[in-house]
Amino acid sequence: MVYLKDENLIAQEKILIGGRKAARKTFGFDEISLVPGKVTLDLELCDTSFILGKHKFDFPIIASSMDSVVGPETAVLINKLGGLAVLNLQGIYTRYENYTEVLKKILSVDNENFVPLMQELYTEPVKDYLIEERIKEIKSKGVVCAVSSTPNVANDFGVIAQNAGADIFVVQSTVVSVEHKSQDKSACFDLREFIQKMKIPVIVGNCVTYEVALEHMRAGTSAVLVGIGPGAACTSRGVLGIGVPMATSIADCAGARDDYFLKTGRYVHVIGDGGMSTGGDICKAIACGADAVMIGSPFAKAKEAPGGGYHWGMATPSPVLPRGTRIKVGSIGTLKEILLGPARFDDGTQNLIGALKTSMSTLGAQNIKEMQQVEAVIAPSILTEGKVFQKAQKLGMGK
Repeated sequence: MVYLKDENLIAQEKILIGGRKAARKTFGFDEISLVPGKVTLDLELCDTSFILGKHKFDFPIIASSMDSVVGPETAVLINKLGGLAVLNLQGIYTRYENYTEVLKKILSVDNENFVPLMQELYTEPVKDYLIEERIKEIKSKGVVCAVSSTPNVANDFGVIAQNAGADIFVVQSTVVSVEHKSQDKSACFDLREFIQKMKIPVIVGNCVTYEVALEHMRAGTSAVLVGIGPGAACTSRGVLGIGVPMATSIADCAGARDDYFLKTGRYVHVIGDGGMSTGGDICKAIACGADAVMIGSPFAKAKEAPGGGYHWGMATPSPVLPRGTRIKVGSIGTLKEILLGPARFDDGTQNLIGALKTSMSTLGAQNIKEMQQVEAVIAPSILTEGKVFQKAQKLGMGK
């Protein structure tokens, strides 16, 4: 064993994996568990609200900017239920006037021809006027509008979105750096300059380390998205071999947030992005330090979801290296049932807010900040211990 210390003097155990190559142990949600303390609370005392800029939401769950999850209609529905949804400005909604016909094609194709179809569909260029139309469509319903783009087009789309009335802009890619260099000068992106010219909150992602999260915060971002490759429909970890398990990556980036706040007095939210399919996963993400979570597949299971029971990755249409797939998730209930219940299933996929409030009440956490302080333990058997019958019968935690 080799013991090292980072710049914050936090001891980190590293293991030699061969030669001089060392690696540290990291943890996913399935390897940890939360520990109740001396106090429990009535559910009514548990506050799950989340504030971003001047906008307050009833709960800290954000629908990810994936075409199978968020269209203009679902963005409005989720917001009216108390949450936030992000519309992808490089998806089918801004490429096609009649996107419902495009969705039908995506849902009807077989698995073998899915990726070629997506690559073909996404050759259609994004249209500036459709960006404006979709944003105005959402805003006309009196809700908060959040939209996203990749860094290479953020300079152009950010201005269009802001002028059209968007409330929040997300700069999102598999990995977002503070500065992107390119031989093509038009593709260069400086995050600091972009944030300075935007008048609305900017969320940046994704990252998985203390150092990069801290750099994003110094650049002026309002929130940092944490997570590379854990999403149900994402294949980046397999294709690229990169990523850090979510419990560790969230905790590391939350450490950067806390240190940055102590030095500057400015609080930057940490949003865990991906790898959460149940209420328990969301509770663990917040206990690891997340202020909110961004999820895709749980929303894709809603009857109102654009994907019609299917879910696909954002990088699936890549013309050279697809890093996403289409999975069948089914339609298990309405958006309201998935978020607020009542739950009709016993596996934690419905009434996510009810699960969060019940966990908070059991752990004695009155709000999200207190939830971030609860004790966590390493528990590799937490999902299997005593669950032989559930696993054998494919019930509850055995599904």
